[in-house]
Amino acid sequence: MEDQNRFLKFIGGKNIFYILAFFILIGITIYIYTKISFIFHPLTVIVSTIAPPVILAFIAYYLLNPIVNLLEKLHIKRIWGVIILILGISGALTGLILLTAPSIEAQVKDLVQSFPNYLKQLGASMTEWVQNSFLAPYYDDGYRWVTDRLSELPQLIGNYISDGFEGVQNVASTITSTVVSIITFPFILFFLLKDGKKFQQFTLKLFPPKFREDTKQIFNNIDTQVGSYIQGQIIVATVIGILLFIGYLIIGLDYAFTLAIVAAVTSVVPYLGPTIAIIPAAIIAIVDSPFMLLKLAIVWIAVQFLEGNFVSPNIMGKTMKVHPLTIILVLLIAGNLFGVVGVILGIPGYAIVKVIGSYLFYKFQKRYNKYYGEDRGQYEIEE
Repeated sequence: MEDQNRFLKFIGGKNIFYILAFFILIGITIYIYTKISFIFHPLTVIVSTIAPPVILAFIAYYLLNPIVNLLEKLHIKRIWGVIILILGISGALTGLILLTAPSIEAQVKDLVQSFPNYLKQLGASMTEWVQNSFLAPYYDDGYRWVTDRLSELPQLIGNYISDGFEGVQNVASTITSTVVSIITFPFILFFLLKDGKKFQQFTLKLFPPKFREDTKQIFNNIDTQVGSYIQGQIIVATVIGILLFIGYLIIGLDYAFTLAIVAAVTSVVPYLGPTIAIIPAAIIAIVDSPFMLLKLAIVWIAVQFLEGNFVSPNIMGKTMKVHPLTIILVLLIAGNLFGVVGVILGIPGYAIVKVIGSYLFYKFQKRYNKYYGEDRGQYEIEE
């Protein structure tokens, strides 16, 4: 009987029945929502419109807030620090775009025009290799299979054309959303940098006083984990882009600047990003010569070695420790659920879930030690 009473207190006492009733009500609400979800379509549109600029603003906030804090320590009022920083970055980006846009545009146009020829040459080389290898007896069967599939191409094109209007609408919607995000996110960023602490205080006041201290701790942990991850990942991606640009110039690879930019952008996504970035560079190198491919491999291995042993350990030191397999699984799941956005934001989202889960488990450990620790052994809690 004593053990039963202790277990009831451990799981929350009589409050557990209110908690169960609360979760049941949530389940009923979700079920009803699935039946009348069309009523909330305007709300879905509003959220999907607001979310992109807010996400962009939060990413920029984590990058720029340490600089604003530093300016504030130098006795510059926060609002003036924010204005100076935003104007300075806007001016620097404008100047950089004006200086580099012509060369980037020319290189990108040339790459877009030449890339089909690279693929064609690569295909011809592979065909020649197959015909002269042990796979030659199967070449004709493979060729006929491809020809048969190509005969179905007109029908597929017809299907795509029939869906063309819907595609145009989707493209127009995407362009509109992008323009709205670019225009509005600087204003959201300004108020986040200026009043970030006030937003946190206001949010805390929405919670009952009993839970404010725990909620504040969770917010602080999320802020540290997500902020350090975003800052570190973007710095690492930039360093990778710079190192690859230098390496590409040394080996004389065509389109070095454009390929380095692609690598820097895709490297924001850990593990999968660098793998995607090497593909266009490898195709260009193969068509150039086998020796160029060897030089590209040496550059890539050298950059990965520097990134893995010197850059990431020093820059990403404050981020959460996540096993590489966990990162890959998170990226695959988030990508399937939310597409490109899920791939980009999957790890920060996982960081938030992990912080909340870790804090709840910490509370569970303390509660267990309180009711069972003396006679059943205690959890070793890291404070």
